[in-house]
Amino acid sequence: MPTSRARRCSQTATSSTPKSNSSRNTDRRSGNASGHIRSPVTSSRNEVHLVTALPPTSLERRLGPLDASAIVISNVIGVGIFTTPGVVAAMLPSTGAMLAVWGFGGALAFAGALAYAELAAWRPQAGGEYVYLRESFGRLAAFLTGWTSFVAGFSGAIAAGAMAVAVYVDRFVPGAGDTQVIAGWKIGPLAIAVSPRALVAIATIVVLALVQARGVRPGRLLQNSLTSVTVAALTAFVIAGLIVARSPQAAVVASDPTPPTAWLIALVPVMFSYTGWNAAVYVAEEVRNPTRNVPLALALGTASVVALYLALNTLYLRVVPREELAGAIGVGEIAASRLFGSAAAAMFAGLAVVIILSSLSAWTLAGPRIYFAMARDGVFLSAAARVHPLYRTPAGAILAQTLWSAILVLSGTFEQLLTYTGFSVILFSALAVLSLFFVRMRGKDTDTFRAWGYPWAPAIFCAVSFAIVVNTIVNAPGPAFAGLGVIAAGLPVYAWTRFRNGGSGT
Repeated sequence: MPTSRARRCSQTATSSTPKSNSSRNTDRRSGNASGHIRSPVTSSRNEVHLVTALPPTSLERRLGPLDASAIVISNVIGVGIFTTPGVVAAMLPSTGAMLAVWGFGGALAFAGALAYAELAAWRPQAGGEYVYLRESFGRLAAFLTGWTSFVAGFSGAIAAGAMAVAVYVDRFVPGAGDTQVIAGWKIGPLAIAVSPRALVAIATIVVLALVQARGVRPGRLLQNSLTSVTVAALTAFVIAGLIVARSPQAAVVASDPTPPTAWLIALVPVMFSYTGWNAAVYVAEEVRNPTRNVPLALALGTASVVALYLALNTLYLRVVPREELAGAIGVGEIAASRLFGSAAAAMFAGLAVVIILSSLSAWTLAGPRIYFAMARDGVFLSAAARVHPLYRTPAGAILAQTLWSAILVLSGTFEQLLTYTGFSVILFSALAVLSLFFVRMRGKDTDTFRAWGYPWAPAIFCAVSFAIVVNTIVNAPGPAFAGLGVIAAGLPVYAWTRFRNGGSGT
């Protein structure tokens, strides 16, 4: 779930029946979550035949490893990389410590990605941690992670990101970010306010949803294009910046010992900046040869982001003194202004729009796969399990996410939801990684891919993640308990869906 990055910008009628273990093993070997056997596609005529022959709640495998890695990169990279370094610099006494904590955070993200890779190879299905928690901790725990993703994680992030797009577009189209209310009314506890900024945000959400619902191919082309522009622009910024910057402003060697508590505190915003490294698992059901390509996409995408983040932080420290960097909000814009002059402001506004659109597209693609998996299990709105008969996308789930995101934009409640539930991103990721230990202990077949560094790497990831969650609850108990309340609000919804389906569910 992309909750925290978005906060810094301010995401068939028939349910599936239980399958036997033998059928699940067959599905896993064939790389098909639905159980149907597919012949290789050799022509467009055969492809059309396969589309019409697929069961009503199945998705098509059309994504390659580069497509899936683009989803990872776009889920992680946000405008937070231009702001978070200033927060981290204020927490640590030296430039060396600052780079080290970004490196350690990247190593943790990579360890988590490898654990997810093994889980995805074991269960190459849509839904990500929803699937892994369902298999290890039961349907209720799985439902709560999916519920949080829908209510706040993806939908709230999409609302916040779309509003941020309107703010940046306002620099080029005056009035696009205007907050003047032109219409308003109340629906129960929600105060709906229509403004030009809200209309631009909703238009952005709807257009991206239409593209992703139109089919995997147009969605993939849009995602790959936006990701390529983002990575190319940031890489060019780093290279040009290092060439222009003749001498570093400060040495990158730590001069004073850094207290262990300072490391843990500084690691919190760093880990939030890396959230999204697991995004490829949400679309595992649509990746070709998933037992190979999903792990490859997770590793490639995460490693690319870590390298880019370290390069950007190195550039910041080379251009801006650490003392000035500490506490600064627009670190990227400050560095660009020092390097390229006054033109940097417009350049960064344009780059920010592309980066946010890239993230929005990825969230619009990934999030609905969770609700689709939930609905297919009978624990979410049955309409969310519907697959478009022609485009083979989870159109019902995309529509549900789009409508809820639009409501969050109009009501302005996304900021509170994201603030309250931010820690849940790390919590549920840690639980998913923890489930790998249960899978191994139960002797489940995960021979398709084995996480490197097991058991130490996933154990360290879980320990640090749980420490961050506890630290968040202790230091901000009010928002944390409000977030737990949002999560707990899913309990009656879960009970209702179970009752409606007669207690059934996969």
